[in-house]
Amino acid sequence: MSELIDNQSKRQAKLQDLIRRVHNQEGSLEALTEEFKQEFGYITGAELAEMEYNLVAEGGVTIEEIQSLCDVHASVFKGTIQQLHSDMLTVNPIEEFEENNKYIQEKVDAAYAVREQADLSFETLQDFILDFETHFDSIKDHYANKENILFPFLEKRGIETIPQVMWGVDNQIRDAIDATMQAANEATSLEDLVEPFDVAIHMINEMIVKENMILFPMLIEELHNDEMRDIASSLQHGVDTKYEPSQQDQPISEGDIPMSLGRLSPQEIDAIFNTVPFDMTFVDADDRVKFVTQGSERLFDRPPSVINRPVHLCHP
Repeated sequence: MSELIDNQSKRQAKLQDLIRRVHNQEGSLEALTEEFKQEFGYITGAELAEMEYNLVAEGGVTIEEIQSLCDVHASVFKGTIQQLHSDMLTVNPIEEFEENNKYIQEKVDAAYAVREQADLSFETLQDFILDFETHFDSIKDHYANKENILFPFLEKRGIETIPQVMWGVDNQIRDAIDATMQAANEATSLEDLVEPFDVAIHMINEMIVKENMILFPMLIEELHNDEMRDIASSLQHGVDTKYEPSQQDQPISEGDIPMSLGRLSPQEIDAIFNTVPFDMTFVDADDRVKFVTQGSERLFDRPPSVINRPVHLCHP
């Protein structure tokens, strides 16, 4: 076995060359996987993100091509993604995503078991799919949390290719799920049920591998405790939670006003109110006009003198 390549630039060049050969089908997947193991032994999540970003940035590979071959990437790198500092985290909400994947894997295994029945009938598979709808909904929720809660933390670090690729595949899975449910309600033959169901279950199963082997190790490697606490808060309260993100992640300008989630300058707030396509008047607890929008869509004329007037005097 050759010595592991230590120099980062050489590692990146070798990784890109290997994946280009995977994309160009230059050699068998088994041979390329073995070459990777011989040359590298392991790869970090950050290295994988950098490799895919560089491939896209250099114009040799498109986002769509990476999406179409990400199953192959996961196969080549399977079992070699190294977690570097998970032992340093005092909060690790990624474990909740990993637990979700255990649940999803159980449901996928149950689906495979049904498909392997020698005497599988149309009615049996149809009933199974209709009962499976709640699990499909849970899978969609899992993907939405991944996209809305996890991906922004990678994007802040300039890691954009993997979120884009994975989100694109998530959308393909959603389409496959919708096609499966439509078939369960409209199909009249077993063949019409089997095709979309098999596609959906296979893609879901492959996404489990990609998340467990690529995404989650990368997040554990890249994120710090404050960011993990932000993720945990979002998971606890939902993506619409009202919490203040870590101060280090917020670009704060002088004069910004803290909102329920984020900060805005007075000028930005005024522009938002004056852009909405309707007229708004705010009356305070003492029944006095406190604020009036100045947009183009107006129901009543509101001169500056209306501010602080009792509202009942504004409408005789």
